[in-house]
Amino acid sequence: MKLEDKSIIVTGATSGMGMAMAEAFVREGASVILSGRDPERGLALEKELNLSGKKTVFVAGDISKPQANEQLVKEAIRNFGKLDIIVTNSGNLGIGSVTDISLEEWDYTLATNLNSVFYLSRFAIPEMKKTGKGVILVNSSIAAFKSFPNHAAYCASKAALVALVKEMALDYGPEIRVNTICPGPVDTPMIWDSAKAFQDPNTIVQQTANNTLMKRLGKPEDIASLALFLVSEEASWITGSAFTIDGGILTR
Repeated sequence: MKLEDKSIIVTGATSGMGMAMAEAFVREGASVILSGRDPERGLALEKELNLSGKKTVFVAGDISKPQANEQLVKEAIRNFGKLDIIVTNSGNLGIGSVTDISLEEWDYTLATNLNSVFYLSRFAIPEMKKTGKGVILVNSSIAAFKSFPNHAAYCASKAALVALVKEMALDYGPEIRVNTICPGPVDTPMIWDSAKAFQDPNTIVQQTANNTLMKRLGKPEDIASLALFLVSEEASWITGSAFTIDGGILTR
């Protein structure tokens, strides 16, 4: 049990990579606060994971708002008595070039992808410091390093996360480790939403899979395996790092 007695907040936990991470953490002994915007899916996941004997609690909310992030930390303390780890997964694509995207969509994408990590970290770090240690893991994207057509807000926000992670690792080490993972194309609803920026989404997704050295899309479980390692004590000397996990697509 790599995460026995650990208290974790996972945002974006009701689908895709966030759900796979939450499931992996529970299997390894953690108690988890599940964050998402869909109460039906969130409560169903809470029920499913609680059958394993570990306590999970779903908290609905829009993490683009500071208050929602503060509430997640309060719920972790109320239910588990402490907070050891936060893992951020929520994201918004905000499709459009700089001249096409609406101001509202730009603001919402930055608030969801970037500001939410700032908010949750701001509220979580003081609680982590009470126990003398903690871990922050941020789910960014290869979009931090590679441009995609009509993804201006998404690429900007993901690149900013890499810089924010390095800054937090500098400011809060050695007590708190902070890292980011940068997935490539993973078979989740978001990749299909992203493909809508192109004329033929189905062809684009298939070409994307073929462009990886592994000739397939990633699976949420692939990303969860890396996340599990990075939040565990096995990664105790790793901080301030960005890990690409993309089937080799950035080598092209």
